[in-house]
Amino acid sequence: MDSQTVDASPQAGAGNQPAAALKRNALGVLGILFFVLSAQAPLTGIAGAVPIAVAVGNGAGAPAAYALAGAVILLFSVGFVAMGRHVVNAGAFYTYIGKGLGRTTGSGSAAVALFAYCTVQAAMYGLYGYTVSGLVEHYSGTHIAWWVWTLVTMVVVQVLGAAGIELGAKVLAVFVLAEFSILLAFALVTFVKGGGPEGLDFGGTFSPSAVLQGAPGVALMFAVASMFGFEATAIYGEEAREPRKTVPRATYLSVAVVTGFFAFVSWMLVSSYGPSKVTAAAGKALAGGDSTVFVFAPIADQFGGWVNDVLPILLATSLFAGILAFHNSANRYLFSLSREGLLPGRLRTLNHRHSPWVAGLVQTAIAVLLVMPFALADKDPVLTLFSWFSGVGVLACMLLYFLTSVSVIVFFRRERLDTRLWNTVIAPALGALGIAAMIWVILANFTTLIGGATSTAVWLVLAVPAVLGLGAGTARLVHRR
Repeated sequence: MDSQTVDASPQAGAGNQPAAALKRNALGVLGILFFVLSAQAPLTGIAGAVPIAVAVGNGAGAPAAYALAGAVILLFSVGFVAMGRHVVNAGAFYTYIGKGLGRTTGSGSAAVALFAYCTVQAAMYGLYGYTVSGLVEHYSGTHIAWWVWTLVTMVVVQVLGAAGIELGAKVLAVFVLAEFSILLAFALVTFVKGGGPEGLDFGGTFSPSAVLQGAPGVALMFAVASMFGFEATAIYGEEAREPRKTVPRATYLSVAVVTGFFAFVSWMLVSSYGPSKVTAAAGKALAGGDSTVFVFAPIADQFGGWVNDVLPILLATSLFAGILAFHNSANRYLFSLSREGLLPGRLRTLNHRHSPWVAGLVQTAIAVLLVMPFALADKDPVLTLFSWFSGVGVLACMLLYFLTSVSVIVFFRRERLDTRLWNTVIAPALGALGIAAMIWVILANFTTLIGGATSTAVWLVLAVPAVLGLGAGTARLVHRR
């Protein structure tokens, strides 16, 4: 082992059996970037989150919330990348946290990471099933329940996940480029034309008075939710070409691209209506029961009515890409935990394409168990499944960000593998403070985030520390045995 590297990748699993290894040198910077952008589902984030951030949050100042959230995530990334140069493992979060805060805390965080990825994926399945069901009914006149499309898609995702990481990256690249391109084209055309009826009006969106109007905490909360998933860069470290270079580049590039994209596109959406009228327009769209109208209408005005036929389809493919990305992240967590001896050895079984297909089957089974109760209870897949699980998934991931930042500081103070103060102390500390503030904002507005009752919000919030404690307790029992 390199004297300057804490190598957490393939070691012997339980019973001293040789550990399986994921496929080496399979992904470059762009391949990893597409997985990250897929997890963020750009069109879903813009069409789903921006109207609410504008209407319920701080109106025309909502784009600034995306810039602020991106700045905090960038600070977090500095320490995250520093740790990634010395620890390469498909478990990412739990390995990083375990190196600094101890094996038990790390194992508990693994349970939280699995909980986050699986709940967010289940949430996306709900919105996806609803969207596809509506599209099929619109074009064919045939109504098929949303959960039928969800179950069919679970099979497709399982097949693609088992087919190998390269095929998954190519499929995601097509979907992501399609949705990314049309949104970016709209934003660039609007910008070049000088904005909407009130011009670009930079101050109307990014001035302190604009940012602090209304409820900026709500806008910040949705901005954070839209950026969830960038940390997947480290999950694919074992499968990356030259991970010490590829993972840092992919991490910084993904944070920069996602932050710039969401801030710029949302600013151009605000501009297309005008800062003085945008809040009312977003509120009208929400009151009408279809928030996507707020986003789709100005794009159609810019490019023509055909957009109204294409964008709903791209919304479905955006969700599909996100579902596949979270499937790959979750099954790699299961694979890594199995390799560490914390889960049954079968989960580290790889097929001829070096894909953890057994872990993928388990992840798919978890998705079925999370989704089907909502179908059997005849619950609205958007107002319950999507809203509840996306909220609790984001909260769980923010806890992981905070624990990772603290772990980075502890690890490098103890190991002294990297003595750069900015990378190992200052930036992680600032990131931890920013993330702690975001967690407080999310908790303060959690009922709004999930769109449910206070009692539902309380149970969902309590589920996160419960999962952390359950994971840590189970790991202690396994370690003792």
